Amino acid sequence: MKVKKTKYDIFVEIVCLTLLIGVSIYLYLNWSTIPDKIPGHYNAMGQIDRMGSKGELLILPIIGWLIYLFLTVIEKFPQIWNTGVTVTEENKERVYRITKNLLNTVKLITVAVFVYLTINSSQAISLSVWFLPIFLILEFGSMIFFIIKLVRAK
Repeated sequence: MKVKKTKYDIFVEIVCLTLLIGVSIYLYLNWSTIPDKIPGHYNAMGQIDRMGSKGELLILPIIGWLIYLFLTVIEKFPQIWNTGVTVTEENKERVYRITKNLLNTVKLITVAVFVYLTINSSQAISLSVWFLPIFLILEFGSMIFFIIKLVRAK
């Protein structure tokens, strides 16, 4: 079954592609001004706890692109999704729509985080102490929201 695209799906695709292409262009245009040593890892408080070469900076957008591509491919095959509820002919469209919204929301948040980390690391600065809690609330909060919708939709 093919899940019909909605305005939200199109919005997520445009924003994700804009972010990923934008950060790729940003790195290309600013490569010569990026410090030779950049943050390679941050602790839970957002402080830099390992420095690395600026070549390591390329890992973040590559992972962002891979996650984007993986989730974009996965969303085309709803029959392989583990929805957590029994899918019947009666609820199939509802369940798949909610699950696709979940996948798209996770994709958007994850891509945005990788883009933010890339830009932040390229400037060799610490993260805000609020970065991790906000990321976790957005990621897991959206998952909980859609799981509750799924359970109610069965």
